[in-house]
Amino acid sequence: MKHILFFILFFAAVTVSAQSEFGTKFKPIPAPKFSTKKKTPIPQVKDPATETADMPSIKTPNVFDNTSITPKSQLQVGAEKSKFSMYQQNDFANPGDQYVDKMEKDLDKALKDAGLKEGRGTLVKSNISLGDFKTKSEYFIVKFRDFGAIDGDLVKVSSNDVVIQERILLDSNYKDVKINLTQGFNKLDFEALNIGALGGNTAEIRVYDDKGQLVTNDYWNNLAAGFRATIIVTKE
Repeated sequence: MKHILFFILFFAAVTVSAQSEFGTKFKPIPAPKFSTKKKTPIPQVKDPATETADMPSIKTPNVFDNTSITPKSQLQVGAEKSKFSMYQQNDFANPGDQYVDKMEKDLDKALKDAGLKEGRGTLVKSNISLGDFKTKSEYFIVKFRDFGAIDGDLVKVSSNDVVIQERILLDSNYKDVKINLTQGFNKLDFEALNIGALGGNTAEIRVYDDKGQLVTNDYWNNLAAGFRATIIVTKE
C-alpha cells in the first residue's frame, strides 16, 4: 500500500514539474500577418467605336460652296440658264446651229469682197434707192466696180434720163464717170444691162463731190437686168 501511494505522489510531482517548465518556456508562434495593401487597378481598354461616338463630329468645309474662295460659275449643273439671247432659242436643235447661219453669211460676204464669189440669191426685180443728198458741188465723180466674182456685169449711167455712159463693163478695179449737176433736182440712174455668168448684176459705187469728199458708198446685189439703182441729188 505504501508503494502505491508513493507512486501516485511521484507521478503527480513529475506532472506538476513538467507543466511548470513547459509553461515558462513555451512561446506561442504568432499567426502570419497578411498584407492589406491596395491592389493596383488594371487599366481598362476603351472600345475605339465608343470613343469615336463620344467625340464631337467635325465637318470638313466645302470650298466650292464658299463664294469668297471660289465664285460660283454660271455653268454649274443646276444653274438657271440665262433667258437673254440675240438668237432664236430652240431646245431641241443643236446649240451650235444658231451660229452657223451667221458664219455662212460672214464667209459669203468675205468671198464677195475678195472677188471670189458671185451672189446666187433670188434676183431683185425692182428698182432700188441709194439715198437722197443735198450738195453745192458742180459735179459728182461716180466710181463703179464689180464686188463679186468678175462675170461680165454691164451698167448704163444716166442723169435726168439723159444717158451719160451707154455701157460700162465692171471688173475688180474702179471705173470713173463724171456727172455734171444742174441747179435743183438731179436723178442719177444706174441700170443693170444684164446678169453675170455666175448670178445677178452686182456692183459697188463710191460717189465724190468736186472737192474730193466722199458723199456715199453703197452697192446693189443680184439686181435683175432692166432694173435700176437711183440716187437723188438736190443742188443748192
